[in-house]
Formats: sequence, structure tokens, C-alpha cells
Amino acid sequence: MKLSRPVSWFLLAFGVWSWVIWITFVKNLVKDSSGLAFDDGDPTAYFWVHLLLAVVSFVLGTVVGAIGLRGLRALRRTS
Repeated sequence: MKLSRPVSWFLLAFGVWSWVIWITFVKNLVKDSSGLAFDDGDPTAYFWVHLLLAVVSFVLGTVVGAIGLRGLRALRRTS
């Protein structure tokens, strides 16, 4: 399967965007002072669920970005 240049760039940008957004979210989750993420210093179910969502998003963002990068490299080789 051959990806077009715009699709490859979109996938790569989506992968980077996913990392930027979720890193920011995890930083805010760890610093949470509202009581949702931590109860007397102990992580709550809210914390674990959202940390799991972030980890899954990191993995998916990496995979999608890698597909975009491979698409761009393949286009460069054929040009």
C-alpha cells in the first residue's frame, strides 16, 4: 500500500500531536489538587483509568506517527 504525501504528513502530525496533548494531560493529572486523581496522597480509580488512556494514546500515536514517517520515507525513495 502506498500513502500519498499529504496523508503521510497528516499521520506523522497526528502522532506528534497525540504525544504533545497526552504529555500535557499526564503532567496535569499528576499535579491534580482537586481530589479526583488522589485521595489523601493515594491514586484513585480516576487516576488509573486516565493514566491507562494516556498510555494507550501514546502507543497509538507512536504507531500512527511511525506509519506516516514510513510513508514519507517510501515516497522519498521512489522520487
